Amino acid sequence: MIKIVNLTKKYGDTKILDDISYSFANGEVYSIIGCSGSGKSTFLKCLANLEGIDQGEIRYGDIKKNKIGFIFQNFNLFNNMTILDNIIYSPQKVLNIKKEEAVDYARKLLKKVNLDISIENKYPNSISGGQKQRVAIARTLCMKPKIILYDEPTSALDPENTAEVLTVIKDLSKSKGLLSIIVTHHMKFAESISDKIIFFENGKIIEENNAKDFFIQPKNKRLKEFLSKTSMVSED
Repeated sequence: MIKIVNLTKKYGDTKILDDISYSFANGEVYSIIGCSGSGKSTFLKCLANLEGIDQGEIRYGDIKKNKIGFIFQNFNLFNNMTILDNIIYSPQKVLNIKKEEAVDYARKLLKKVNLDISIENKYPNSISGGQKQRVAIARTLCMKPKIILYDEPTSALDPENTAEVLTVIKDLSKSKGLLSIIVTHHMKFAESISDKIIFFENGKIIEENNAKDFFIQPKNKRLKEFLSKTSMVSED
């Protein structure tokens, strides 16, 4: 699990995250929603140790930091490497896994994220955005993570590619023992995949609830306003 205690993050004099305390349970799926600038992505990066914090504490229990995977909005693939080399690079360098073992596992993961194995010798610039994001997911899975953090994984994709990636994430969320935390603007997806949904506003957690009750019985006035507006916007 991840336990956050009084987490505060500043950029200059501006508080981006304001005294957040929360616990994420192993094996659960959490979606984080909120307006742009509410602190969602910064929060996720703090959990992944990609951003430092100014106050508070993040406790990971017995989970090692190299078992935390992060899926970026813009894929973050190495354009000078083949798809296969992108996937096996970190397992070899960080986990000291032999190349043959890493390659075998990478090929299994390509199938798991619904990509044909023939893609392995291509380069990132020659494949679609949806394929890039699924490669990024396979690369993360190759590290055998206990936690996967998704930062708006479909924000750079068209509707067709978005649907493909969301399907993969939904399938992966069923993996036993895997903690998934997803920053997303897709409300229906969040409702269908999540055990709990969290609403961020001005760097704070304003409300959280199980997925069913979150949309049916919102308590906070600001959340009600947010949901009433998003329900009028196409999720394409």
